[in-house]
Amino acid sequence: MTNAARVAVVTGSSSGIGAAVATELMMRGWLVAGLDLNASPDCSLSIEVDMTDLERVGVAIRSIEAELGVVSAAVSAAGHYEMAYISDITVAQWQRMLAVHLGGFLHLSKSVLPQMLAAGNGSIVAIGSELAVGGGGSGDAHYAAAKGALLGLMRSLAVEMAPMGVRVNAVAPGPTDTPLLPVDSPWRDPLYLRTLPIGRLASPAEVALCVAFLIDAGTFCVGETLNPNSGAVI
Repeated sequence: MTNAARVAVVTGSSSGIGAAVATELMMRGWLVAGLDLNASPDCSLSIEVDMTDLERVGVAIRSIEAELGVVSAAVSAAGHYEMAYISDITVAQWQRMLAVHLGGFLHLSKSVLPQMLAAGNGSIVAIGSELAVGGGGSGDAHYAAAKGALLGLMRSLAVEMAPMGVRVNAVAPGPTDTPLLPVDSPWRDPLYLRTLPIGRLASPAEVALCVAFLIDAGTFCVGETLNPNSGAVI
């Protein structure tokens, strides 16, 4: 590792959007540390950690800083998805949805910010959802609520951190072709896909390009949300 090496942390890096983001950043010359419940063998460094545990996330970030260097980009892509009618959502389901999405983003941000602020530079990107922008369908209330809260936290954090040189933004994809969507998901139904101007799901690689833009090229982006959603919400 040289002093010029750029270090990024990507959560949810073992599959789906997180894995695509890690791959895209490594192709651009970043050293990427993956944080996930499962191993991320394609990353420069893989740490298995539960993003709902602030203390363990902090320990993981300190390990990354010691091994790879100061983290200058962080992407919160760890996700959890399930469908449940609002009348059937249990307290445990509600709390888990918030803990993974809102809590995971908060814990990552709190852990990387001290070194970013010391350096006067950094970029944090949250993976939101089209459902936080356009509203959820039947069975998506707790997921849409968690993603909506995440975007609210992102905007507030962006305002707070921008004067110190740290940019905070989000990417809110529409339904994306990842393992989170089962084969019988209504979002894969051909009838739904025909309602999209592009007519298909987003690919993880396409979402990853939006993330990379905000990190590498979006130097004036503060509190922005990019929406790669196949034209579902315009």
